[in-house]
Amino acid sequence: MKKTITIIGAGGKMGQWFSSYFMNNGFEVTGHDLENPVLKTIINSDSLIGSILKADFVLLSTPTKKTPEIIRLISKEMKRGACLIDISSQKSKTAVALYKMPAKISPICVHPMFGPGTKNMKNQNVISIPIKDGKKELTMAKSLFVGANFVTIDSTEHDKKIALILGLTHLLNIAFANILAKDDKISLTEKMSGTTFKAQKIISESILTESSELIETIISNPEIRRVAEEFWKDVGRLLTDAQEGKSEEIIAYVNECKEKISENVDLEKSYKKLTKMMNAIDK
Repeated sequence: MKKTITIIGAGGKMGQWFSSYFMNNGFEVTGHDLENPVLKTIINSDSLIGSILKADFVLLSTPTKKTPEIIRLISKEMKRGACLIDISSQKSKTAVALYKMPAKISPICVHPMFGPGTKNMKNQNVISIPIKDGKKELTMAKSLFVGANFVTIDSTEHDKKIALILGLTHLLNIAFANILAKDDKISLTEKMSGTTFKAQKIISESILTESSELIETIISNPEIRRVAEEFWKDVGRLLTDAQEGKSEEIIAYVNECKEKISENVDLEKSYKKLTKMMNAIDK
């Protein structure tokens, strides 16, 4: 007998991705989404509560700010022994809501670190956040997301790290994209550009394919202010040194950065990877 899973928010990009993923892995998939159409290859349900009553698993692909309330609403209606899977990008409030669920429901709190353009789960990074029985939850997550690389971390540390991994990178690239949008000679800029600019442009443009609501959620992470302030402090220092002609200070800053990064990374290999990536794109 097929296991059943209901995906709330099944019409969004990640909701559609997980709909296909679980369908291809032998699940009977039901989708609920009142704002976006779900895949025609899965069962469509107009009722939020009706869609989850008999499901073995429920996966929430919903806006992060709404997720804790949805957890509180549906967890009491889910059948005994069912699992509720959260994939939101911020975990502090969501983890509390999952912890407070009725004991009859098993929580699985994960953050898939990939987008809807990913072909399969193999070697993709997935962050696991322990809620009640971390070992049991991780085992279940690994059985659902076979082939993924798992990292386990608590919800507070998760949000701090995500402020850097997603928050700062989105903040920088959205600002970069906005500067490009104001360039009235962008065609000339592109003709003049080299590897670094091309790579940065592609990244910033790809981020703009995400929903505006998701981007807002990512850069609204309360932990991002600490990271952003540190970034602006460094930018201000470099610009001031440049304006004051303090070449030695700038060189010392760059050398210190190189030295620290080189403790964990081979910079020459990184450059070769970038060149290889851009050559593949240009073909």
